[in-house]
Amino acid sequence: MPKPVILCVDDEVVVLESLKIQLKQEFGDIYFYEMAESADEALEIIEELREDNIDILVIVSDWLMPGMKGDEFLIRVHDKYPGIIKVLLTGQADSEAIKRAQHQANLHRCLYKPWNAKELIETIKSGLA
Repeated sequence: MPKPVILCVDDEVVVLESLKIQLKQEFGDIYFYEMAESADEALEIIEELREDNIDILVIVSDWLMPGMKGDEFLIRVHDKYPGIIKVLLTGQADSEAIKRAQHQANLHRCLYKPWNAKELIETIKSGLA
């Protein structure tokens, strides 16, 4: 049985690298960690993982990205895969976008950049519980 995945989506590579380090320090080899630099790339990764019957447990997504915004991305994911836990990580989401994600994507939590690693891990653990 393949390991489940935590997917991080952000257009800044340094943010993705930081997230991966923090997640690996906490969860080690329990999960695979996938990184995407855009919502479109993330949607492709999700489809490939689902085709291989690999579960995606959590998505941590930025809001302000080129192309598709994070709230729209999470709503699209939720429509197809409502069981995935969704976390918005943002420096500048407007309150309307957060409300939309809460109501239409069952957003688990919104964290603000710069984020606190402990808060990120607790958010993911509470979502998985």
